Amino acid sequence: MSMDIQRLTSLLRQCIQRYDMIAPGDCIAVGLSGGKDSLTLLMGLARLRAFYPAPFELHAIHVDVGAGMTEENIRTMADFCAALDVPFHHVKTEIYRIVFEERKEKNPCSLCAKLRKGALNQTALDLGCRKIAYAHHKDDFIETSMMNLLLEGRYDCFPPVTQLDRTGLQVLRPMLYVDERDVIGFARRCALPVIKNPCPADGHTRREDVKDFIRESRQRFPGIRKSLYSAVTALFDKEE
Repeated sequence: MSMDIQRLTSLLRQCIQRYDMIAPGDCIAVGLSGGKDSLTLLMGLARLRAFYPAPFELHAIHVDVGAGMTEENIRTMADFCAALDVPFHHVKTEIYRIVFEERKEKNPCSLCAKLRKGALNQTALDLGCRKIAYAHHKDDFIETSMMNLLLEGRYDCFPPVTQLDRTGLQVLRPMLYVDERDVIGFARRCALPVIKNPCPADGHTRREDVKDFIRESRQRFPGIRKSLYSAVTALFDKEE
């Protein structure tokens, strides 16, 4: 059976409380790409907001890189947010032009992500939000730890909570306990208005290579995903 909203909010709440992510009066910005992950996170947090013991506010921010997002796409996200009673903010940028046309980056993902985060962080600060929630799920944590090991020779991963010293912002990743397959099932079950990523590099990244590597390795090592997840959560516990 696919994950329902009650199960989603339960997993979010467990993670939020385990890593002390939300305090009373917090104003939290959610990075909204229009993909299944960010739509799921926003819907879950909007529902959690109704009964969580620490009152908090939400804002949804879409950083438009200029890669083909249509007015209809933006309207779809705005309507989705309105139905959840979450303010929606559309931030237009020229990131695509800078990365792909001006600089013609051979490996565009790193620079694009850096510029997107900069625009997201500044908008959050302008709105009075001191925290930003990213929609990284369990599989993202596993894949990132493997990417760092295979490509950089170090075992590391972004933590559930990251303090950005330069801006004073705090980055939250409340979907640590949520499997990607459950996000897929939830998106279908709730008929979320998922928007296809218009980026030309989508599906042709190192992350996709690592995802394929883990998937293929499960044939010989059935417990590899569980072991990798245990290792990455143990890393977080060790760093506390």
